[in-house]
Amino acid sequence: MKSQELHRDTNTFLQQQTKKVPFIIGIAGSVAVGKSTTARILHNLIAQWPNQPRVELVTTDGFLYPNEKLEELGIMTKKGFPESFDVAYLFRFLSNLKSGQETVQAPLYSHMKYNVLEHEQQTLHQPDVVIVEGINVLQPPKLEKNQTKTFISDFFDYAMYIDAEEEMIEHWYKHRFQLLRQTAFQNAESYFNKYADLSDEEASEVADRIWKQTNRVNLLENILPTKNRADLILRKGEGHAVEAIHVRKL
Repeated sequence: MKSQELHRDTNTFLQQQTKKVPFIIGIAGSVAVGKSTTARILHNLIAQWPNQPRVELVTTDGFLYPNEKLEELGIMTKKGFPESFDVAYLFRFLSNLKSGQETVQAPLYSHMKYNVLEHEQQTLHQPDVVIVEGINVLQPPKLEKNQTKTFISDFFDYAMYIDAEEEMIEHWYKHRFQLLRQTAFQNAESYFNKYADLSDEEASEVADRIWKQTNRVNLLENILPTKNRADLILRKGEGHAVEAIHVRKL
């Protein structure tokens, strides 16, 4: 890709060797809007480019505080909100990538256990492209007056936001919740196994409560306000079909 070619040609011209750094793409958006699917498709497409770049996909779920820490802080009900992430850890990870470290590790997360996997990590070895997917990756830090601080998105070479009408996202979330009741929630090891045997009406009530008390609040207060910080906004409609693409002018 062009950034890697520029890196190589610059080194040749200056007769010097500098560490190769990956091109980092950030993908943000609400719960259930389709970030993970978009990230996987993008990963597969880039990996098939003629020069066959080494592409890695990292989700920021692994940078959440463990459930035990969230309980200790009294913010378990705000899991997914900016304050539930170990931002310092995420900064170190991105900084290590951009400093050209040959091997960098990222924490892993289990949606089955609904928790960070304490002793498991994803190893990235000299990737050409890294896709970082997460609901709050475009979130600016909360600053005091006249204070300056680096944003997570400052490490991104390109940032995307997956967008849709709130009512549509809510529908997708509740539909996914019902599907998971019949699949992943049936697993006895699942954190959400307690919802597997609910009646349809009870499950609808639970999904509605979670959406209104957590996901909708996070969307309106933290996620949606970051939309215009993206380089590209992918607008989705019925059936997750892409209706419009808005690209920031250079």
